[in-house]
Amino acid sequence: MTEHIVNIIRELREREGLTQQKLADELGVSRSSLSQIENGERRINIMELIKLSRIFNTTSDILLGLKKDIEVTVTGQSNSLREQEQVRINIPQKNLEKFKEILLYILSKVGSKPNIGETVIYKLLYFIDFNYYEKYEEQLIGATYQKNHYGPTPVEFKIVVKSMIEEQVLEKIESKHYKFRQKKYLPLRKANLSLLKANEIEVIDKVLCRLSDMNASEISDYSHNDVPWLTTEDGGIIEYESVFYRTPMYSVREN
Repeated sequence: MTEHIVNIIRELREREGLTQQKLADELGVSRSSLSQIENGERRINIMELIKLSRIFNTTSDILLGLKKDIEVTVTGQSNSLREQEQVRINIPQKNLEKFKEILLYILSKVGSKPNIGETVIYKLLYFIDFNYYEKYEEQLIGATYQKNHYGPTPVEFKIVVKSMIEEQVLEKIESKHYKFRQKKYLPLRKANLSLLKANEIEVIDKVLCRLSDMNASEISDYSHNDVPWLTTEDGGIIEYESVFYRTPMYSVREN
């Protein structure tokens, strides 16, 4: 086993706040087996690699070190995403604040549903952002979405949520939904709707009405047939402009 995968598994586990026992349970191995994996004493098989991709919502290529993961930092007035090659994507602070209010609004509307965990929230944000861009040719949140195994992932999400938890406007709860670990988020205050325009709220509400009853597997499968997802390589950043090539089933231009 390469040193990279040993280090990345340990790093992702610690980033997620998981003990070795918790990750071992999700992976379906003993804690001693996971310890051996993290110490480079035991090889990981393909099924375990696929499970880890789901648990950490990333790609096998990133776990294997074939592609570099994206590191997210918030500095000054912008949110900087950078890879080791120093590729940077900056998002204005005002968009981060809008991100927080939209997340609070989503959670106030559908967050109590048993199916609404982190994976479903990722896809709701994706369809909100891309539907708005297709319809109005401008960004709503303007988050950066990465193509991972289980659908588009907003790479800013974890750092925004961490900030909201520290500000005590959001609470994270971990539980089991069927056989999977589920992360749920509860809003601790109402969203500031003065930061949202009427047409923005309309797009959000339409996405929630259509998709918020889907479970994680259903909404992931649904996202996999959207042109922006289909035209992006694994681990790549999904381009907003690709939304204009959507099939009628997904297009909102005439709706």
